[in-house]
Amino acid sequence: MEADGFVRRRRMTAETTGNDPGVAGASAGAEVRWLGGRFWGVSESIVGSLSPRIGGETELQTVDFNRSAQDAQTEDSEPDYEGLPQGASTSTHMLAGAVAGIMEHCLMFPIDCVKTRMQSLQPAPAARYRNVMDALRRIIATEGIWRPMRGLNATAVGAGPAHALYFASYEKLKKTLSDVIHPGANSHLANGTAGCVATLLHDAIMNPAEVVKQRMQMYNSPYRGVMDCVRAVWYKEGPAAFYRSYTTQLTMNVPFQALHFMTYEYLQELLNPHRQYNPSSHMMSGALAGAIAAAATTPLDVCKTLLNTQESLTLNSLSSSQGPGQGHGQGAHRQISGLAHAFRTVYRLGGLQGFFKGVQARIIYQMPSTAISWSVYEFFKYGLTKHQHNKRRSQQKEAEI
Repeated sequence: MEADGFVRRRRMTAETTGNDPGVAGASAGAEVRWLGGRFWGVSESIVGSLSPRIGGETELQTVDFNRSAQDAQTEDSEPDYEGLPQGASTSTHMLAGAVAGIMEHCLMFPIDCVKTRMQSLQPAPAARYRNVMDALRRIIATEGIWRPMRGLNATAVGAGPAHALYFASYEKLKKTLSDVIHPGANSHLANGTAGCVATLLHDAIMNPAEVVKQRMQMYNSPYRGVMDCVRAVWYKEGPAAFYRSYTTQLTMNVPFQALHFMTYEYLQELLNPHRQYNPSSHMMSGALAGAIAAAATTPLDVCKTLLNTQESLTLNSLSSSQGPGQGHGQGAHRQISGLAHAFRTVYRLGGLQGFFKGVQARIIYQMPSTAISWSVYEFFKYGLTKHQHNKRRSQQKEAEI
């Protein structure tokens, strides 16, 4: 049973730390206190109302040991993080994932706005930037301090459910596939496959939010707000416009997430071999995994941005280059549809360099973005599961009394 494994891991951890279980308990207690009592105190009331059960077991089993020693160590001993992923419930993964996704997108949204603009193939003269900081300064100076945040509400609404499904499905599939492929150990193939499947669910929810967000991020965006953008796209281009870039998004995100998850899990093996809760290792692994995956998939991201935004200057440039007789009557250049068409357009207007427009902004966005996402996710997964374990332990003590 998972509960048995949970207790055995705690015993093994205590024995390996100088054969002194008190040392292990004290170090674990110090690590948890590092999380910040104030922040968790606010979150705990929300956590308590959800009450997901750990691992679906009806009752935690105990191990025979000296009661007096147990009472002396109860206050400082905490569950070993190595045992938590197997015991965390699906609702815990979903809540932790939703919070991580919302925080990731909201905190990094200004950089995301810059990335979208720097990927423009035919930017207006006033929207040509030297680098990320130059872009942020000029956007705020000329368009207002809140301009880089336009479209944030659409992203926040989509990010919650998208990341809840994303992390929950990843954790479930990773464990299931690892047990089949490499029982008792980590499998990179299982990690990559689970990441690919999780991406399908994530992008199905997130793609419409991406369309709205990127159209509102563009220079001289004609939309007054999120609902105005949704109505305009719906009536002028039809509901299919919200999924025009879906196949491109999947083509980009499937290799991105496969590379991302495999790199993260590999770095965790190097930096955190015992897979304990370690904020610095989660942050470092997430940042490096995000940077590597972002750089490798930038050309596809440029095509996705073009499909989402349907840049008017790009469409006009394509139409005029056809000449008066060639482009007339062809609907192909009234809108760009499909990955192949986007690839041809990017190459035609920007050459090979065009496929790496905004690569600096994309890496600068993805490094802290994935670091935040993994840090927040691991923090909440650890805290939620620990909270439920402590709650059930206190209930068991009350029943014994």
